[in-house]
Amino acid sequence: MESVAVVVIPFPAQGHLNQLLHLSLHLASRGLPVHFAAPAEHVRQARARVHGWPDDAVRRVEFHELAISDYASPPPDPAATSPHPSHLMPLFEAFVAGAPAALAALLRELSAASTPRRVAVVYDVMTAFAAEEAARLPNGEGFAFHCTAASIIARDMDGGLQLLRDVRGLDDLPPQAYSTEEHMEFVAKRARTHQTIPSSNGILMNTSRALEGEFVDLVTRELAGYGKKVFSIGPLNPMLELDGSLPDKGTSRHECLDWLDKQPAASVLYVSFGSISSLRGEQIEELAAALRDSKQRFIWVLRDADRGNVYADSDGKSRHAKLVLSEFMEQTEESTGLLITEWAPQLEILAHPATAAFLSHCGWNSTMESMSYGKPILAWPLHSDQPWDAQLVCKYFKAGFLVRPCEKNHGEVVPAATIQRLIEKMMASEEGLAVRQRAMELGKAIRASMAADGSSHKDLVDFIAHITR
Repeated sequence: MESVAVVVIPFPAQGHLNQLLHLSLHLASRGLPVHFAAPAEHVRQARARVHGWPDDAVRRVEFHELAISDYASPPPDPAATSPHPSHLMPLFEAFVAGAPAALAALLRELSAASTPRRVAVVYDVMTAFAAEEAARLPNGEGFAFHCTAASIIARDMDGGLQLLRDVRGLDDLPPQAYSTEEHMEFVAKRARTHQTIPSSNGILMNTSRALEGEFVDLVTRELAGYGKKVFSIGPLNPMLELDGSLPDKGTSRHECLDWLDKQPAASVLYVSFGSISSLRGEQIEELAAALRDSKQRFIWVLRDADRGNVYADSDGKSRHAKLVLSEFMEQTEESTGLLITEWAPQLEILAHPATAAFLSHCGWNSTMESMSYGKPILAWPLHSDQPWDAQLVCKYFKAGFLVRPCEKNHGEVVPAATIQRLIEKMMASEEGLAVRQRAMELGKAIRASMAADGSSHKDLVDFIAHITR
């Protein structure tokens, strides 16, 4: 489809990189020329961590490195007063200061080429500068990509808050209440997030009507009044076979999948807190005790939050080494538990039939992935939109249990007994069985939305038809 060139600009944090690379791969697999533009280390990071796609799919996307100035890349501070990833702020500041010039040059080059009649710029809502550069193109169209729940947008629209609170009985948990003042100032003044949707020709959302249908409809109606199209195209993660295998059988499997193959069906709890959150040492000890004493099988991805540059030099020492070598692992290794201290193939783990549930921070990526594979969530939100996502899972989807509410007091440790009780409730009770069955039903509905006649598939086809018209 040489009538259009698609340029995708993610914000340089893992959850954003991941969603927009998945979108790029979906578009490229349908024959569109796709250009993915990010700082060099984040291009490398996105390519290294994407999974669920065969290697030849990634080669269909053209990657561009956006030059930005050097920035500090400190390690996360698990003992900080807030769990919000403030250590990433130097990267974010360098990105919004340096990337606009590099992106402008790339867009001018693509716009002036003789082949594409149109340049469709898909920009993260955290990158207002990309919206502005798209608007400067004589043959450009800009589309804002919203990488959190549609209900978060709906909250700020006419009737949205009433629908959330009065009709659905949901608490108002705005993401800004669970972020730092420094970050919110950055969002408002430098990232200028509030300008991205108004500047767009339309928006794309990584959600499904099977999960948020009434909120998607509200957003669609509201933005239609401003002449903007809405495409609800999630989940963007590819749907693997429900045995945890990759589409390309020749691709190497992670060793954790071999361990899962040996476990009974629906017997394993997957534990992971994502890429930008770190637990305090005391909390890790309590979680370890809960996993051990619950006697439930588990895979625990125990790693600290990413640095701004994940390839930055470090001393190579892990603060988790003591736990890996401790009595905890001697008691759980092989028999009931597996501990992973590096990057893990989350899609394959969630797709595996041995996996029963997910203890998660409830980032939107993880929430969509878990729901799309029909796996319920033990919700442990830490910051930003995670408290809202956790509420959706537990109160609206009815597909999970809340481990703890998101508190501003990051120093409060959840005791092992509380965690153990909820693990056992999910994995070994009638109430847990009902929640697991509810999640399975949602998973079927989400997968149906991605099928040829499903709503998400239709919206993706409509988006492609719109930009290639």
